[in-house]
Amino acid sequence: MRQLTDTHCHLNLNKFQEDLPEVIARAEAGGVARIMVPGIDLPSSLRAIELAERYPIVYAAVGVHPSDAATWNGRSGKELRELAQHRKVVAIGEIGLDYYHDYAPRDLQRAIFLEQLEIAADSGLPVSIHNRQSTGDVTSILRNWRAELANKGVNLAERPGVLHSFEGTFEEAMQMVELGFFLGISGPVTFRNAAERQQLIARLPLRALLVETDAPYLTPHPYRGQRNEPMYTHFIVEKIAALHQLEYPVVAQETLANAARLFAWGAEI
Repeated sequence: MRQLTDTHCHLNLNKFQEDLPEVIARAEAGGVARIMVPGIDLPSSLRAIELAERYPIVYAAVGVHPSDAATWNGRSGKELRELAQHRKVVAIGEIGLDYYHDYAPRDLQRAIFLEQLEIAADSGLPVSIHNRQSTGDVTSILRNWRAELANKGVNLAERPGVLHSFEGTFEEAMQMVELGFFLGISGPVTFRNAAERQQLIARLPLRALLVETDAPYLTPHPYRGQRNEPMYTHFIVEKIAALHQLEYPVVAQETLANAARLFAWGAEI
């Protein structure tokens, strides 16, 4: 039985164009049961759906990344709502704010973020959140959004989403966990110079953790510097297991179950 889940992997990017079938096959051979592919704009969201239709282990998220906010137009919201109805779309993402690159005006980023959160609420889908040096605004917006869901008695309030490749403090992490959010743990936890990050993840509750590669980026040790791919998910699980002083199968099964609870896609295939 495959026990691993890669909850954030950009198989829809050009870096996988030449050997995608082999990448999928290696992932399956390595124990990966599910791969969630997020969109960063509408074309890549559609590509994620196409991959989900082609490969049973692939599921899609649809959304517009804050760095691509300038691609949003008067038709984008309607088109995104339509994509969200696909049977293998399990989240709205990758959405959020990015004040590090600032590729789009911040007011535009916030407006599009809010609109996509509304689409998520209407669709009943959790969100995959990008946050780069924008924690204050992201936290405030998500707190208010989740409170509105709870006040309306919407079930989504109990599984609102995941903070993709979480990089914040322990206090920031627990604020989001208390709101029902999961925390995505990616390759940097395996880096040799990541002692502070490792100490943080050792303190986080396993029930709140998801495993993700963010491939082709953030390749874990010992392949850092090479193209990342979902078969490397096991390196992240191994490190989390070591940090929590647990056996590998325990962490694999728990994070598999966490992803199934969030994305409602079943525990295995």
